[in-house]
Amino acid sequence: YGGMGLDFSYSIAVAEELGNIHCGGIPMAIGVQAGMATPALTRFGSHELKKQFLVPTIAGDFVACLGISEAGAGSDVANIKTTAVRKGDEYVINGGKMWITSGTQADWMCLLANTSEGPPHRNKSLICLPMNLPGIHVARKIDKLGMRSSDTAQIFFEDVRVPCKNLIGEEGKGFTYQMLQFQEERLWGVATALTPLETIIQETIDYTRQREVFGQPVLHNQTVHFRLAELATEVELLRSLLHRTVALYVQGNDVTKFASMAKLKAGRLTREVTDSCLQFWGGMGFTNEVLVSRFYRDFRLMSIGGGTDETMLSIICKYMQILPGK
Repeated sequence: YGGMGLDFSYSIAVAEELGNIHCGGIPMAIGVQAGMATPALTRFGSHELKKQFLVPTIAGDFVACLGISEAGAGSDVANIKTTAVRKGDEYVINGGKMWITSGTQADWMCLLANTSEGPPHRNKSLICLPMNLPGIHVARKIDKLGMRSSDTAQIFFEDVRVPCKNLIGEEGKGFTYQMLQFQEERLWGVATALTPLETIIQETIDYTRQREVFGQPVLHNQTVHFRLAELATEVELLRSLLHRTVALYVQGNDVTKFASMAKLKAGRLTREVTDSCLQFWGGMGFTNEVLVSRFYRDFRLMSIGGGTDETMLSIICKYMQILPGK
């Protein structure tokens, strides 16, 4: 379908390299194409759907977006309210989606909607939804703290009709398919953070070496250089966890626990590194003239998007069988 037929480890290698881009929004937008909106279509979609949506997305002719989150259901995916009711050979879609990356420019959406009245984990389906259909309203582009080069939209659906053949895989399997997509999304996000974290630490070393306070470089303060060494160690530990998880995933293993651990650690470490390093830049760190302040804003999303820290902790607890009552 236009790809190179390589395994998932190559996607992670690309994601790490994209970290050389000095913002978070562009790697995230590419990640939506490569590892968030398309894995389920690649794995479970029909040949016809792949020709219609996957081929132009891989080629870069289509922009894809992922329609999961709603105003009342972010990480709580089971609680989404958008419906797709089957009428003849079509689904009629009503509801809305929130926080949709690339939503103002997308050509199609990988939409998660309720297609039956059954239990919340078995009543959802993924549908390839062209974004030029009547009844789709892009309400607004959201003004965000960070990731400002990436458009994020609120979208409403009013009696939108889409052919039933646009269903990805089996009806009612959408929740399961999306949980699988989340694994690749979370690992991609971790990978894109590694290079920026190294960059921030190195730039902070360079700046504190030449910036003098009380007659000596800031870097010569043991508190500063010990802290930077500690942060660099944490980044390497995160890289090792990521690479181990990816190797297991490529071998066909369930990596939900490790992917959740990596996502949790990445969210917390990006906050820790950017906050600590910004402090060492002093007043300059509080300006928009330096990279550390941009990453401070952009990577705050890591602990929220793709599943919050709290959601990751719940998943880890489940796999460790330490939830209350277990």
